[in-house]
Amino acid sequence: MGALLSRGLARTSTYVVALILSVVMIFPFVWMVSASFKPQEDVFAYPIQWIPKVFQPENYSELWTTIPFPLYYLNSIKVSVAVTLGQLITCSLAGYAFARLSFPGKNKLFIIYLAAFMIPYQVIMIPQYMVVRSLGLVDSHWSLILLESFSAYGVFLMRQFFTGISMELSEAARIDGSSEFGIFARIILPLAKPGLATLGIFVFASVWNDFQAPLIYIFSDKLKTLPLGLASLNGEFTSETQLIMAGAVLSLIPIVAVFLFLQRYFVSGLTVGAVKG
Repeated sequence: MGALLSRGLARTSTYVVALILSVVMIFPFVWMVSASFKPQEDVFAYPIQWIPKVFQPENYSELWTTIPFPLYYLNSIKVSVAVTLGQLITCSLAGYAFARLSFPGKNKLFIIYLAAFMIPYQVIMIPQYMVVRSLGLVDSHWSLILLESFSAYGVFLMRQFFTGISMELSEAARIDGSSEFGIFARIILPLAKPGLATLGIFVFASVWNDFQAPLIYIFSDKLKTLPLGLASLNGEFTSETQLIMAGAVLSLIPIVAVFLFLQRYFVSGLTVGAVKG
């Protein structure tokens, strides 16, 4: 009886903590949606007016005329989709090599590759910019696409997933005369959908919300991504906060759509690294 009571209390405590954390996490989102329908003077009113006194849905239409919002949106979609596809290709190929191929110095090379995790972006920012400038890619979407299409984290994630797939499948395919790339493309890659989906969600969300890289490499207004475009609403003396919040609400649509489309693979992909290292 005491054990059952203890388990019941533990479960209740877990639910209470989860509920509190959920409320804390959803608080900024609710405030953002509320602020997107308010006049500027009511956005920072205290106490917070969760339901706007003056309901102003025209903030959304005004956003489209104040800045070239559709252009910024399309630019972000272009860069995010290109980088996501690029990382899915490069990381899956590199992860497969590290997980299932044998070559001299494989483990040492993998450790060196993972060392990139420990290097802050600020350390490589200037050398990276010099390389991009020497290639003539500054003020071009190619600067963002090429730089972000490679990821040490993505290689690590895919390597962990490929390691968990039985080697007997590859051996049987080799006996049947399949090439190594054929094994990768026809057998291993279809089994890696959870890992690919997890990586795709992380990459798309990261690139979609990225502000620093576009700020460094993009100068032309017609090439700006959505975070840069929304930042332009912050003036030196005034700030169109209600329009920024409206833009932030609209910016969630692609991320939510990608997650809903890939969510059935997401949980199993997240647990890959915990199963086998």
